[in-house]
Amino acid sequence: MTDHEQRPRRRGQGELEALVLEALRAAEGPATAGWVQERLGSDLAYTTVITILTRLLEKGAVTRERAGRSFAWTPASDQAGLAARKMRKVLDGERDREAVLASFVTGLGADDERLLRELLGEAGSEGKD
Repeated sequence: MTDHEQRPRRRGQGELEALVLEALRAAEGPATAGWVQERLGSDLAYTTVITILTRLLEKGAVTRERAGRSFAWTPASDQAGLAARKMRKVLDGERDREAVLASFVTGLGADDERLLRELLGEAGSEGKD
Protein backbone atom coordinates (compact mmCIF):
# COMPACT_ATOMS: atom_id res chain seq x y z
CA MET A 1 0.00 0.00 0.00
CA THR A 2 1.40 3.41 -0.94
CA ASP A 3 1.04 6.51 1.23
CA HIS A 4 -1.79 7.77 -0.98
CA GLU A 5 -3.93 4.64 -0.74
CA GLN A 6 -6.59 4.15 1.95
CA ARG A 7 -4.58 5.77 4.75
CA PRO A 8 -6.88 7.81 6.99
CA ARG A 9 -6.14 11.52 7.11
CA ARG A 10 -4.37 12.52 10.31
CA ARG A 11 -6.40 15.10 12.22
CA GLY A 12 -4.85 17.90 14.22
CA GLN A 13 -5.25 18.25 17.98
CA GLY A 14 -7.60 21.23 17.68
CA GLU A 15 -9.81 19.41 15.21
CA LEU A 16 -10.04 16.36 17.47
CA GLU A 17 -10.82 18.52 20.49
CA ALA A 18 -13.63 20.19 18.55
CA LEU A 19 -15.04 16.81 17.48
CA VAL A 20 -14.97 15.48 21.05
CA LEU A 21 -16.67 18.62 22.38
CA GLU A 22 -19.30 18.39 19.66
CA ALA A 23 -20.00 14.78 20.63
CA LEU A 24 -20.28 15.71 24.32
CA ARG A 25 -22.72 18.52 23.51
CA ALA A 26 -24.89 16.03 21.62
CA ALA A 27 -25.07 13.73 24.66
CA GLU A 28 -28.16 13.86 26.85
CA GLY A 29 -26.00 14.18 29.96
CA PRO A 30 -22.52 13.19 31.09
CA ALA A 31 -20.89 10.73 28.66
CA THR A 32 -18.10 8.20 29.01
CA ALA A 33 -15.01 8.13 26.82
CA GLY A 34 -16.31 4.89 25.31
CA TRP A 35 -19.54 6.63 24.29
CA VAL A 36 -17.56 9.50 22.73
CA GLN A 37 -15.36 7.03 20.85
CA GLU A 38 -18.42 5.17 19.57
CA ARG A 39 -20.04 8.44 18.49
CA LEU A 40 -16.93 9.56 16.58
CA GLY A 41 -16.27 6.27 14.81
CA SER A 42 -13.95 3.36 15.16
CA ASP A 43 -10.89 4.99 13.55
CA LEU A 44 -10.20 6.89 16.80
CA ALA A 45 -8.49 4.84 19.52
CA TYR A 46 -9.96 4.83 23.03
CA THR A 47 -6.63 6.04 24.43
CA THR A 48 -6.71 8.99 22.01
CA VAL A 49 -10.18 9.94 23.24
CA ILE A 50 -8.95 9.78 26.86
CA THR A 51 -5.94 11.94 25.98
CA ILE A 52 -8.14 14.55 24.29
CA LEU A 53 -10.62 14.58 27.19
CA THR A 54 -7.76 15.02 29.67
CA ARG A 55 -6.36 17.96 27.66
CA LEU A 56 -9.82 19.52 27.53
CA LEU A 57 -10.12 19.05 31.31
CA GLU A 58 -6.79 20.85 31.81
CA LYS A 59 -8.06 23.70 29.63
CA GLY A 60 -11.29 23.95 31.63
CA ALA A 61 -13.39 23.02 28.60
CA VAL A 62 -14.90 19.88 30.20
CA THR A 63 -15.67 18.57 33.67
CA ARG A 64 -15.73 14.98 34.84
CA GLU A 65 -17.37 12.93 37.55
CA ARG A 66 -16.81 9.38 38.71
CA ALA A 67 -18.97 6.78 37.01
CA GLY A 68 -18.02 3.42 38.47
CA ARG A 69 -14.37 2.75 37.69
CA SER A 70 -14.38 5.33 34.90
CA PHE A 71 -15.39 8.96 34.41
CA ALA A 72 -18.35 10.65 32.78
CA TRP A 73 -17.51 13.86 30.95
CA THR A 74 -19.55 17.03 30.39
CA PRO A 75 -18.71 20.18 28.37
CA ALA A 76 -18.04 23.09 30.74
CA SER A 77 -19.54 25.67 28.39
CA ASP A 78 -21.02 26.13 24.96
CA GLN A 79 -18.97 26.98 21.86
CA ALA A 80 -19.20 30.72 22.52
CA GLY A 81 -17.99 30.26 26.09
CA LEU A 82 -15.06 28.17 24.93
CA ALA A 83 -14.06 30.79 22.34
CA ALA A 84 -14.30 33.52 24.99
CA ARG A 85 -12.09 31.49 27.33
CA LYS A 86 -9.47 31.15 24.56
CA MET A 87 -9.58 34.91 23.92
CA ARG A 88 -9.10 35.66 27.64
CA LYS A 89 -6.18 33.22 27.81
CA VAL A 90 -4.44 35.01 24.93
CA LEU A 91 -5.12 38.40 26.49
CA ASP A 92 -3.87 37.24 29.90
CA GLY A 93 -0.60 36.15 28.28
CA GLU A 94 0.18 39.65 27.00
CA ARG A 95 1.86 42.44 28.98
CA ASP A 96 0.22 45.41 27.26
CA ARG A 97 -3.48 44.55 27.52
CA GLU A 98 -4.52 48.00 26.37
CA ALA A 99 -2.54 47.73 23.14
CA VAL A 100 -3.90 44.23 22.46
CA LEU A 101 -7.50 45.30 23.06
CA ALA A 102 -7.05 48.47 21.00
CA SER A 103 -5.59 46.47 18.12
CA PHE A 104 -8.43 43.95 18.36
CA VAL A 105 -11.14 46.61 18.32
CA THR A 106 -9.62 48.58 15.42
CA GLY A 107 -9.45 45.35 13.43
CA LEU A 108 -13.18 44.67 13.79
CA GLY A 109 -15.61 45.21 10.97
CA ALA A 110 -18.32 47.86 11.41
CA ASP A 111 -21.01 45.34 12.37
CA ASP A 112 -18.83 43.61 14.97
CA GLU A 113 -17.68 46.95 16.39
CA ARG A 114 -21.30 48.11 16.74
CA LEU A 115 -22.25 44.84 18.43
CA LEU A 116 -19.33 45.11 20.84
CA ARG A 117 -20.31 48.69 21.73
CA GLU A 118 -23.89 47.55 22.37
CA LEU A 119 -22.73 44.70 24.58
CA LEU A 120 -20.40 46.97 26.53
CA GLY A 121 -23.22 49.49 26.94
CA GLU A 122 -25.52 46.79 28.29
CA ALA A 123 -22.84 45.52 30.65
CA GLY A 124 -22.23 49.06 31.91
CA SER A 125 -25.92 49.80 32.48
CA GLU A 126 -26.45 46.55 34.43
CA GLY A 127 -23.95 47.68 37.04
CA LYS A 128 -25.81 50.97 37.64
CA ASP A 129 -29.08 49.48 38.96
